[in-house]
Amino acid sequence: MQRSSQDVCPPSLIDCAMLRPMAIPVILDTDIGMDVDDVWALAFLLRCPELDLQLVLTECGDTRYAAAVAAKVLLAAGRSDVPVAVGLAQEATPQTHAAWLGDFCLEDYPGVVHEDGMAALREILEAAEEPVTIIAIGPVPNLAALLDKDPALTAKVRLVGMLGSLRRGYLGAPKPMREYNVMKDPAAAARVLGADWPITITPLDSCGDVILDGNRFARLRAALAAEGDPLLAAVLDNHSGWFEAVRDWPLLKDLDPQLSSSILYDTVAVYLAFSHRGLLMERLPVKVDERGRTMIDEAGVVMDCAMGWEDRESFLDLLTERLTERLTEPSAHNSN
Repeated sequence: MQRSSQDVCPPSLIDCAMLRPMAIPVILDTDIGMDVDDVWALAFLLRCPELDLQLVLTECGDTRYAAAVAAKVLLAAGRSDVPVAVGLAQEATPQTHAAWLGDFCLEDYPGVVHEDGMAALREILEAAEEPVTIIAIGPVPNLAALLDKDPALTAKVRLVGMLGSLRRGYLGAPKPMREYNVMKDPAAAARVLGADWPITITPLDSCGDVILDGNRFARLRAALAAEGDPLLAAVLDNHSGWFEAVRDWPLLKDLDPQLSSSILYDTVAVYLAFSHRGLLMERLPVKVDERGRTMIDEAGVVMDCAMGWEDRESFLDLLTERLTERLTEPSAHNSN
């Protein structure tokens, strides 16, 4: 069993472009619009100069609604250069960001909108001269469909996902549980986690206790009051509105939205796209069963699994810093 805390790029606020000639090309595959951690993850990604966001592709439920939520966040960040793609629609899921979205719709987005998100995904991968990192932070029917239609494109993909539960469950339970992103569509998850592409996952073992509270959450509120950052405002407005919409969810019973974020599972997947530092990484064979359980099984595909933290506090500091400090050189992007 191999453990490693090596990283791709040091998780600090130094200009990583000085260390890396080009940022890592990434696609975000997200079910944004239900759990608010997708909004936090998208904002974090937009504040990471190590990553070059080429597409936001929506998953699950009403994917046009989800695309509108993503588009409005991108607008708040001044990033209408990022295309938004509507993924495969699935059965309805709660639209817990509808109040924040208001009457904003996809037609209001000045950037590119791909109504056929799968075609947009394939076009980017086919044109790529190096592997593209897909950061999957929702159920994965889009990616399963990609594999069924274009299996050769696995050579163009490195997958990083917030998927599964291997030794610990929700709220730190000392046993694995069925994790939502896998349980929502077990067949798709089994297809994606069984595919022949490099896979790195953060299961609940490492992302299930990521919360910004205390001084860190106070810093977010203070930064917004002092600077009026539109992206941070979008994050915190979504945070407050989402808590109102889902106040009865069991996982929130001990959280005060005035003092703490919710659990920010998906931010760890964004981090894993460019760094492993501070994490306990293991190479493990993982298999998904028909009930949506992710299991360590010798018959599974061997992948890199973030199973815990050597230094979770430094990651929380980094997350706070990135969310409260705008990129120093936004000129690399068209802010429109």
